[in-house]
Amino acid sequence: MAELELIGVNKSYGRVVAVKDINLKIADNEFFCVFGPPSCGKTSILRILLGLTQPDEGEIRINGQRVNEQGPKERNLAMVFQNLALFPHMTAGENLAFPLVERKIDKTEVKRRVQAVAETLHITKLLRKLPAHLSGGERQRVAIGRALVREPTAFLMDEPIAALDARLREEMRVELKRLQRELKHTLVYVTHDQEEAMSVADRMAILEGGMIRQVGTPDEIYNHPQSRYVAELIGSPPMNFIAGTYQPQNGRFVASAVPLELDLAARADGDPCDARLAIRPEDLRIHEAGNPRAALAAEVYEVEPLGAFTIVDVNIGETILKVMEPGQPSYRLKQPIALGITPAKCHVFDGATGVLLKGAA
Repeated sequence: MAELELIGVNKSYGRVVAVKDINLKIADNEFFCVFGPPSCGKTSILRILLGLTQPDEGEIRINGQRVNEQGPKERNLAMVFQNLALFPHMTAGENLAFPLVERKIDKTEVKRRVQAVAETLHITKLLRKLPAHLSGGERQRVAIGRALVREPTAFLMDEPIAALDARLREEMRVELKRLQRELKHTLVYVTHDQEEAMSVADRMAILEGGMIRQVGTPDEIYNHPQSRYVAELIGSPPMNFIAGTYQPQNGRFVASAVPLELDLAARADGDPCDARLAIRPEDLRIHEAGNPRAALAAEVYEVEPLGAFTIVDVNIGETILKVMEPGQPSYRLKQPIALGITPAKCHVFDGATGVLLKGAA
């Protein structure tokens, strides 16, 4: 069990910034996701925590103790990489036992730990098989088991299920969450898959260009993004954006490309500014054309049936917005409709900086 902390951490390679001003505290027994696009600094954070990479500045703490001068062995953190790195000439059982054999652990204890981990991961029947005879999901379980058998302070995982197909990824997400909950260990999990991060994380950090843009629970990140970057990154289908002008003193937004004016009720000091109104597809409503309660006249541009819900693309002039509707509603292309917008569900971001000006209720 471990509380992990990075304080003022910076790391560059020449002119390339890997991470910048990272301040992050991960609680004991927390499933914490580090999320962002490729090359944003996610893996660098894991390597710095593990001790494989030394920061240029800053401090790393485990359970409140500075560990900058300690190597990976002394920190006792277990890492699971995307490439798994199983030994092909060893059976699954021998792969599980390897880190214990390397540490010259008593043979009886090695056998006990291997059997216990195999039972936890439901891979007892695989222990005599070579990696070449295992499926992708089975190899992944063995790699995770090799980390578990060490009984580390915490687990670090770098995109461990990215190479699996969609069905196996979903199964492994559930399994990882179960394991973390049962073992009561801290787990830091890197991924570029937002569905993965949102489904397993207790909290998550959103990275951009080596910097943390927001930390919070999945609910906080999704419903209360603090910047346009986070709002655009999280959500499938993505959030809708409408350009316009925001007047902080009276809370009014006036769109520039569509006939829309909204009173957002918020009041603040400041001059009118270029802004972007943002709203989730599930927070828009389609009504019959001419409905006086709807904010905008529009027409159906495209329909994407996805089983339990349908994505309806609607256009207002040259502006296209996405609407999420439950079930499989029947719309025809170019059908006139009216679009309802709830002001309380709207966010407003500064058009130049992307900073949040007004959040949703």
